[in-house]
Amino acid sequence: MKTSNLKLLIVIFSAIGFFISGNVQSQVKIGYVDSEVILKQLPEAQEVQKELEDLQKLYLDTIQAKETDLKSKAETFKTRYEDAQKSVESGTVTSETDLKALNTEISGLQNELQTLSESLDNYKQSIQNSLLQKQAELFKPVKEKITKTIEDVSKSMKINFVFDKADGTLLYGDKDFDITFKVLDKLK
Repeated sequence: MKTSNLKLLIVIFSAIGFFISGNVQSQVKIGYVDSEVILKQLPEAQEVQKELEDLQKLYLDTIQAKETDLKSKAETFKTRYEDAQKSVESGTVTSETDLKALNTEISGLQNELQTLSESLDNYKQSIQNSLLQKQAELFKPVKEKITKTIEDVSKSMKINFVFDKADGTLLYGDKDFDITFKVLDKLK
C-alpha cells in the first residue's frame, strides 16, 4: 500500500515538474468573471431589470384579476349546482323539461368555467414566453457590451480563456486554442 502511494506521489511530482519546466510563453492563462456581480453593478443591466420587473408586475396584476374572475364564477357555479341539487332532492323540480333546463344551465356554467380556466392557462404561458422574449431583447445590447469588454480585457492581459464564476460557462476563448477542425479532420 505504501509503495503505491509513493509511486503516485512520484507521478504527481513528475507531472508538476514537467508543467513547471515548460516554456513560460506557451503557458495558458485562465481568468474568470462573476457575471452576477457585473449585472448587479452595471447601470444598463439594472435599468433592464427594472423594466422587466415593471412589465412582470403589470402581467401579474392582469393574471390576478383573471384568477379572481375565475374564482367568482366557480363560486357561482358551486352555489347554483348545490341549489339545483336541493331542488331535485326536495321534489321542487319534477318535470322532465325543468330537469333538462337545469342540466343545460349547469353544463353551460361548467363549460364556461372550463373555457375560462384554459384561457387563463394559455394567457400565463403566453406571458411567460413574452417575458423571456423581452428579456432576451432587452439584455442583448448589455450582453454584447459585457462580452466585448471581456474580450478586450482578456486580450490586453494576454488571458487565453475566461470563464463565468456564476455558472462555469466559457465567455472568451483564444482562437489559437480552437481545435474544432482538427477534431473534425481526425473523425473523418
